[in-house]
Amino acid sequence: MASPAQQLPPGWVAEWNAEHQRYLFIETATGHSQWEPPAPPVDQQAHSAPSHHSKRRQYAAGQTQAYYGSMEDQSQAQYATTSPPQLQQGGAAGSGQLFTPGLAGPGQFASQQSSYDSGGYQQQPPIDQQQSGYGGVNALADQFSTMGMGGQKQFQLYTANLLTSPPDHRELVRPPPEIRLPPNSCISPSPLANAHWSYQRSTLNAIPTTSSLLNKAKIPLALILTPYRTLKADSTAPLPQPSEGSDTVSGEDPPVPLVTDTVIARCRRCRTYINPYVQFVDGGNRWRCCMCNMTNEVPQMFDWDQTTNSPGDRWARAELNHAVVEFVAPTEYMVRPPQPAVYVFLVDVSHAAVQSGMLATATRTILENLDRIPDTGDEGRTKVAIIGFDTSLYFFSITPGSTDSSMLVMSDTEDVFLPKPTDLLLNLAENRAGIEALLGRIPDMFADNGIVGSALGPALQAGFKLMSPIGGKIVVLSSSLPSVGAGALKNREDPKILGTSKESGLLQAASPFYKTFAIECSRAQVSVDMFLFSAGYQDVASLACLPHYTSGQTYYYPAFNASRTEDAIKFAHEFGEVLAMPIMLEAVMRVRASRGLRMASFHGNFFVRSTDLLAMPAVPQDQSYAIEVQIEETITAPFVVFQTAVLHTTCFGERRIRVVTQALPTTSNLSEVFASADQVALATLLANKAVERSLTHKLEDARDAVFNKLVDILSTYKASMTAGGAGASAQLAIAENLKMLPALVLGLLKNVGIRQSAQIPPDIRAYSQALLTSLPSQLLIPYIYPTFYSLHNMPNEAGTVGPQGVILPPALPLTSERFERHGLYLIEDGQTIFLWVGRDAVPQLIMDVFDLPSYEVLRGGKTTLPTLPNPFSQRINSIIQKTREMRRGPYYPHLYIVKEDGEAPLRLWALSLLIQDRADVLPSYHQFVSSLKEKVNGNGGGY
Repeated sequence: MASPAQQLPPGWVAEWNAEHQRYLFIETATGHSQWEPPAPPVDQQAHSAPSHHSKRRQYAAGQTQAYYGSMEDQSQAQYATTSPPQLQQGGAAGSGQLFTPGLAGPGQFASQQSSYDSGGYQQQPPIDQQQSGYGGVNALADQFSTMGMGGQKQFQLYTANLLTSPPDHRELVRPPPEIRLPPNSCISPSPLANAHWSYQRSTLNAIPTTSSLLNKAKIPLALILTPYRTLKADSTAPLPQPSEGSDTVSGEDPPVPLVTDTVIARCRRCRTYINPYVQFVDGGNRWRCCMCNMTNEVPQMFDWDQTTNSPGDRWARAELNHAVVEFVAPTEYMVRPPQPAVYVFLVDVSHAAVQSGMLATATRTILENLDRIPDTGDEGRTKVAIIGFDTSLYFFSITPGSTDSSMLVMSDTEDVFLPKPTDLLLNLAENRAGIEALLGRIPDMFADNGIVGSALGPALQAGFKLMSPIGGKIVVLSSSLPSVGAGALKNREDPKILGTSKESGLLQAASPFYKTFAIECSRAQVSVDMFLFSAGYQDVASLACLPHYTSGQTYYYPAFNASRTEDAIKFAHEFGEVLAMPIMLEAVMRVRASRGLRMASFHGNFFVRSTDLLAMPAVPQDQSYAIEVQIEETITAPFVVFQTAVLHTTCFGERRIRVVTQALPTTSNLSEVFASADQVALATLLANKAVERSLTHKLEDARDAVFNKLVDILSTYKASMTAGGAGASAQLAIAENLKMLPALVLGLLKNVGIRQSAQIPPDIRAYSQALLTSLPSQLLIPYIYPTFYSLHNMPNEAGTVGPQGVILPPALPLTSERFERHGLYLIEDGQTIFLWVGRDAVPQLIMDVFDLPSYEVLRGGKTTLPTLPNPFSQRINSIIQKTREMRRGPYYPHLYIVKEDGEAPLRLWALSLLIQDRADVLPSYHQFVSSLKEKVNGNGGGY
């Protein structure tokens, strides 16, 4: 790569910023630094193509042939029957930014080391490098990109040609476009003064000043929120500025700072919380709100350190240095004293639950995780109750301080009441021995239960009556379709209407009971989690209403059978993680924004109590929400501020307020709007809107709406940002920072949630839609754009432990063209892992991975991979373990072995994750991009 110094005017130097993955340009005379390249001298000639592009990274022959990939040990057995061809990442012969994954040759990157660390498998384009054939486009974009309101250019727009730029998986783990605020907009020099994108990200990192400019760009403005994400390091993206000494290998990043002095400064007019973007005036005695410009008094105790009882340092206060902060709330923020955490378990004890092993597995998992349920230690505030149900209800009462329990049976489910006023809802700490004894006895009590049927509705009513005075969480474990009493459902699965316009009716609730009951729960601060197990139809669409409106979550285990070890492990892991999760109770969330902006519509699991107040009885960690924003009037400020505030009670009985503040610059420039767009946030919003539209209209309408939105964005970009304007073009232009958006849209269109197919059961589709509307971006993106690894010829370091944990192989394009018949591959989407085995895999590979003598005796299907005493097995097991643990959330993906000539349904399921291939009526990526080009040129129909 050409040295940056050779491309810069005299007096400038370039330094690689590893955190932001881009160059920082510094003027040596003044110390001034900026992100965009300085203007080159007039006589500067266009730089030649980087020299290292002529020498691509290639698979070393020894690596593909050696037993463990060792270059030195040539005596090992071989996995490859033939030498694999030289592969190019992305498959584009002419792409100067892509290379073949594998081992780097000696000195291959020596010229780069003085500027930056190559960062594993990520490689940055040279400074100012333009896509082939797009010099005129970028020149035109530069003409549009005039100076920003802060007196400096905010975003540099680069254009990519989708026809010659294949999808690159690495683009999805890079940070969104950098937020460049005007000088002096923040009163703190802290790098944590603006919200990290893992907490809150915007579809645009430069806000248009007018609604007409936003409408012209065709890019929707929205916020993607995950206010309570786990403090778990994202191994595929930079962390939010870990503090010195923090251990990122252990999987945690810095905790959110807590303000404990109960001094909370808020604007008198708009109720914004004080943050790093306010201004102090009148000698520091007053502060001006960054939202509405109101001046407010600084609280008297704001500069007092209550810990030392002495004057404090104002500039050291957490709320002035951190964008994400929590306040301990004083009594005026409480409608009632903080309530204890309450868990009511509604456990199906019918014949189906007993036969599948669900009942025994569920009670054992609760028993094993009692210590993990959040409690306040010796104080013991947490309460639990267990209610069994088949066609009757079974209440369990425990005498305080005893291990004796009694069972009260309610056969009449028409008028549900509580059979005892006390001893049903038990203090966990005080009755620990009795609860443990009861959980151990329940499976034996119902071991011979032959009753078929489910009174889930009456069980929900009973649980609600028991806990409604306090609030808390109802955990439902159901193995069959509700058939008795309130909320009874009928089997409405009809294969004849799958794939037709009537299919969307199966994705809507069949009974109004569940939505009505959910709203009652929300009003009483009761949340519902659903764990659904069934060998047949269970109407997930109707039952998922409960978590949707009560901020809960749905978990679905089709054809669950605990005698299959993999099923029991998956459920026990996910259920245990949910029980251990520190939930936020009695929560309400509101998002405030600067003058001229308004929250317009909301997507996610909550109930909208008023125009902009979201009620969430119990907020689980890592649940995502999307909020669309409207521009109501012209914005004159150089930057705007969004602030999310969540008032809640911790499960340890403390009332708190979590505040997430994000400042974004404004622009009156269309090119800067495009250059600031965040493709990951856009895909997250489109997934939420597609699901919503499929429920109110038809699945076909949802697919068309997503496709047409992408066409609108491409058409506007072509007309406004390229030299061709509105005329026909042989190229398909898009902003460099949006070049993965078509691949993400294609992945969404091929996702089970909205895919065109007559073979997808309605329960599977409904569960997928529940995931699409609740997963945080870190889990949602791989769910719609999976990851594909080659294992048989992976680099030597793959599967070993590096500074950031286990090193993963380089990701391949999602196409079966990369399959080799002797190969071993891993395909995963965060919910399922497939291990694809080629039919010509050598016996040594089969022995080292599966401990079997040959491919012929290998069986496909759900499995647990053995850990064998050889390095290759250990590396593959480490990679599988890493894929299960590296993302946030409680999910534990199943592992399936897929033989190249194995069972057709399993093989087609695995191949459906390779979204760049054609499947049934769904196009390949090349066909999809070609149809986009025709549509943008005004010639095509749909995709």
